[in-house]
Amino acid sequence: MLSRYPITLVSGKGCNLYDSDGKEYLDFVSGIATCALGHSNPELTAAVSAQMEQFHHISNLYFNTQQAQLATWLTDNSCADKVFFCNSGAEANEGAIKLARKHANDRGIDCPVIITAIQSFHGRTLTALTATAQPKYHAGFTYGGEMVPGFEYVPYNDIEALKAKVEEINTTPDAQGRKRGLAAILMEPLQGEGGIIPGNPEFFKAARQLADDSGALLMCDEVQIGMGRSGHLWGHQKLGVEPDVFTSAKALGGGVPIGAMMARGAAADVLTPGTHASTYGGNPLACAAGVAVAKYMADNDLLDNVEARGEQIAAGLVKIAEKYPNILGEVRGWGLLRGVVVKDDAGCTAGELVGDVMKEGLLLVPAGPSVVRFVPPLIVNEAQIDQALEMFEEAVAKRA
Repeated sequence: MLSRYPITLVSGKGCNLYDSDGKEYLDFVSGIATCALGHSNPELTAAVSAQMEQFHHISNLYFNTQQAQLATWLTDNSCADKVFFCNSGAEANEGAIKLARKHANDRGIDCPVIITAIQSFHGRTLTALTATAQPKYHAGFTYGGEMVPGFEYVPYNDIEALKAKVEEINTTPDAQGRKRGLAAILMEPLQGEGGIIPGNPEFFKAARQLADDSGALLMCDEVQIGMGRSGHLWGHQKLGVEPDVFTSAKALGGGVPIGAMMARGAAADVLTPGTHASTYGGNPLACAAGVAVAKYMADNDLLDNVEARGEQIAAGLVKIAEKYPNILGEVRGWGLLRGVVVKDDAGCTAGELVGDVMKEGLLLVPAGPSVVRFVPPLIVNEAQIDQALEMFEEAVAKRA
C-alpha cells in the first residue's frame, strides 16, 4: 500500500492528467515510470482494443503470435537469447532469483548466496523484498527476525566491499558446514527508489569479472530504468557490461501490466518446463501492448527525445538548485529519470515539496525522503519541460 495524495484522477491525454474537479496536471510521474507513451496513446489504445476483440488470454499451454513477436523484438534489441514473461517487476525479479539459485545448485552449491546493494529496491513480494536491502521495508515481515535466507548486501558502487563479500561467500561454509557459494550479483544499473543514484561503470565491470571468476551470474534489475528511460534501451548499456540475466516491467507495456525476465548464454537454459511458470505471463493482451510500445518507440525516435529532454531537465534543475542552495542540492540521474536532493535543513521533506508542487499543477514523486524524482512520459516535449521547471521553481521559491 502506498500513501496517497488527496486528488482523484479521472482522465488523461498525452502528458496531462485531469482530476474530478476538472483541474489539469502535468504528469511527471508516469504511473511511476510506467506510462512511457503518456495517457490515451492512440496506437497503444488501438492495439489493446483490437486484441480484446480477438482474444486476450489462453494460458501458456499454447503458443500465441503476440508473445512471439514481443520476445523476438526483445531478443533482437538486447543481449538476451530467451525471454520469460510474467506480470510485474517483482515477479520478473523472483524469476531471476529462482534462476540464479538453480544455476548455483546445478553447480553443487548447497547454500547459494545472491549479493544486492544497500538502498536497492527489487519489489514487494517476500523474496524480492529480501533482495531489497532497505530495513524499513523488512519491518514486520521477518521470521525470527530474519528475512528469506541467501542474501548479502554491499554498498552500491563500492568495488572493494563487493570483492570482500564475494571472497567471504566463496570461502566460508554456513553454520552447518554446508558449501556456500556466490549464485549471483543482482544490481540496478541506476538505483531508483534508493535516491536516483547512477551505477559506476567500473563497479559494474568489477561485478562482471567477479561473477565470471566465481562461475556465478551478473543480473540487472531494469524494471525502472529499462525500456528507454536512460536514453539507451537498457540501462546496463550505459555501463559497458552485458548481464547474464536482466528484468523489465513498468514501461514494457506502457501501463498495461507485464514483466519479463531475459537471459543469455548458459543462463538462458537453466529453467526448463516445470521449473517456473506463470498463468497470465505473456498473455496476448499484454504482449500486444508491449509490441505497440516497442513499435512506437522505434517509429518516433524516442531514445533521441529522452536524451535531449533529459539534458534539458538536468540543466534546468541545476539552475534552480543554484538559485536556492539552502533547499536543493545535487541533481543526478540519466535520461528521463532525474532527481534533485532536498537538503536536510531545507525545512521540508521531498514528499512535502512534491505536495507543494502538486498545488502548482505538476505531479512529481519522491525517491526516498530526500530526493524529488522527475519521470515524465518518454514523449514529453521541450515546452512541457520548461513548464514543469517553472512550476517546480515556484513551489521551491515559496519555501525559501
